[in-house]
Amino acid sequence: MPNEEKPEITDSEWEVMRVVWALEEVTSKEISQVLQEKMDWKPATTKTFIGRLVKKGMLQTEKSGNRFIYTAAVSEEDSLNTLKAGLFHHICSRAVGKTIADLIGEATLSHDDIAMMEEVLRNKKKDAVAEVVCNCVPGQCTCKKEHGMNCRH
Repeated sequence: MPNEEKPEITDSEWEVMRVVWALEEVTSKEISQVLQEKMDWKPATTKTFIGRLVKKGMLQTEKSGNRFIYTAAVSEEDSLNTLKAGLFHHICSRAVGKTIADLIGEATLSHDDIAMMEEVLRNKKKDAVAEVVCNCVPGQCTCKKEHGMNCRH
């Protein structure tokens, strides 16, 4: 399965997955209760998203009496890694640094989070390049407009 594409999930489906990841084994009723409180969703709405996630292979089901127990078929870490990879795949390589800086600027962080990032940056600095090369193809490149730089296609 190494080259198999992972299905994309919507923001709403992420909400369902977060409940499943947190509770590990859960019924649709339990998922509905959490998301009713957080999102004000009706049980039918939650069940629709659960069904989509089962079809996408993100959730596994097991019948237990007259109810189904749901478990995650993929880990939260794998899903986050796929999300991160997708983000950087869809933008110009020259925009990655600014995108990361923007994400940090918008996030609420603890002192420990900041210390961890400072350590990562210290280590990253050892391998830094003078200039990141554009990875866009002609017709998609916005380096001049967005970054004030000419790319070298």
